[in-house]
Amino acid sequence: MRSKLNYACQQKAVIFTHDADFLKIAHQWVKQGREHWGVIYAHQRKFSIGECIRRLLLYALVMEPEDMRNRIEFL
Repeated sequence: MRSKLNYACQQKAVIFTHDADFLKIAHQWVKQGREHWGVIYAHQRKFSIGECIRRLLLYALVMEPEDMRNRIEFL
């Protein structure tokens, strides 16, 4: 998972995930002074795929990439 977060950082990409382990890793990175480009988490059974896409689109329309830096958001 750390390699996926490293790759996302290189690409300046936000990670969308159902995996709660990413929340722990992203939090640890910030505590260590490392930066990431954001993690958006949704519980796997809470939303349909379509609803996840609609909500992610809202993030894309409202947030600038810098706004997501080191943030953890919950759908």
